[in-house]
Amino acid sequence: MGENILVIDEGTTSTRAIVFDRAFNQIALVQEEVPLAYPADGWVEQDGETIWEKTLDVCRKALTDAGGVGNVAGIGITNQRETTLVWDRKTGKLLAPAIIWQDRRSASACDALKAAGHEPAVQAETGLLIDPYFSGTKITWILDTVLGARDRAEAGELAFGTVETFLIWRLTGGRVHATDVTNASRTLLYRLGLGADGGWSEAMCRLFRVPMSMLPEVKPNAADFGTSEAALFGKALPILSAAGDQQSALVGQGCLAPGMAKITYGTGAFLVANSGPEKPVSKNRLLGTVGYEAAGSGAMALEGSIFNAGTVVKWLRDDLGLISDAAESEEIAQKLPGNGGVYIVPAFTGLGAPHWNADARGTISGITRATTAAHLVRAGLEAVAYQTRDLLDAFAADGVDIRELRVDGGMVANDWLMQFLADVCARPVVRPDYREMTALGAAALAAMQLGWIDAAGWQAREVKGVRFEPNMTDEDRTALLKGWAAALRRTLA
Repeated sequence: MGENILVIDEGTTSTRAIVFDRAFNQIALVQEEVPLAYPADGWVEQDGETIWEKTLDVCRKALTDAGGVGNVAGIGITNQRETTLVWDRKTGKLLAPAIIWQDRRSASACDALKAAGHEPAVQAETGLLIDPYFSGTKITWILDTVLGARDRAEAGELAFGTVETFLIWRLTGGRVHATDVTNASRTLLYRLGLGADGGWSEAMCRLFRVPMSMLPEVKPNAADFGTSEAALFGKALPILSAAGDQQSALVGQGCLAPGMAKITYGTGAFLVANSGPEKPVSKNRLLGTVGYEAAGSGAMALEGSIFNAGTVVKWLRDDLGLISDAAESEEIAQKLPGNGGVYIVPAFTGLGAPHWNADARGTISGITRATTAAHLVRAGLEAVAYQTRDLLDAFAADGVDIRELRVDGGMVANDWLMQFLADVCARPVVRPDYREMTALGAAALAAMQLGWIDAAGWQAREVKGVRFEPNMTDEDRTALLKGWAAALRRTLA
């Protein structure tokens, strides 16, 4: 058996292949961007065929860089969650573009369901709130909009999948139609629970008008997901794990005990806390979800989602032209003595937890004649910290007091932002030296399936990193948060 694991990390703006050796050292990484399309206000799409082609390309290049496929034991997959694809079971042809998790086109349908009083029952069954973010209403939109799709779905001709399901289908030549518990628990169609307590919900499928014949088989995160076609990589490879990106990062960070939490700063930002085996219930509009499930271990989780984090820096760079690269934002922010009273609320695609307002749109407030481009850059970074503080307050109100933040994702390379985050949140921020925690989690789950490690051993491993301690005065922190609260009220108004 080989000693390496190939991880497919299919994210919102790029797809990557990372090869880890048995000691979880990264020995190859290849990444390619996957373009997003915005055909209408609040709509966000990708071409599913491009996702597949880019995935194949990066995997082949990474395998070459790692010395070939011969020493690979298998594949782990982690993916952007909630993104929705529907295809023909016979031909594999996609019916529509992939509808991305950020997409808000089903907002009116969600509003109607909430107005009819369905949200309490949905939350009790699924742990989720009714929102366009999740897959359920995206499926409904495709079935109601693509000509003939609903009739074909009712006849059992169509398959639904989030990204990992689509990739598993393609990798196995259409032999396996499967998902994992973490991705399933983000669809609005899954009865929340571990093991036999979870499963597709007939009641939710009726409510969202999704034929159950479209749905994939649900497996634990570490499981047998079939074998890839030998022609793809020169050797048939077992698919050993699958997990939604945020839960994969939870595993990667070793947060396998109740009360441990991580936040990943990527396109969005996602705070996930291990809540133990019991089904979590939130009174502050946080989400109950499956944390992870592997042989002999598993946990539920409480989650808060920020829709726009890394997209703010991308907007400052690509659309406003205020910075030439992401690293420049750190230098600009450091040079300013303060934020000048300027706040950006980046509700480009609505606001996530704890507000859940799909119709909110971004605002810039507090600008004066003295406001410069540097103030806007700093305000964009600060917004990430303020939104995180809002999440932490909601978690605390639900009885989950997170005492330190384990961070990962592209944005955490910014030392200024990490220190500001610690200051605003009044908590230590712990940044590991190796930051690809999403991919690392998928590799760890694959290793669990191979029997190389168990959950207890993974949690106990030593992780090297940097710790940022809060050093802002209470008075300064209170003033900044007061300004953010005022800006948020303007946005929500």
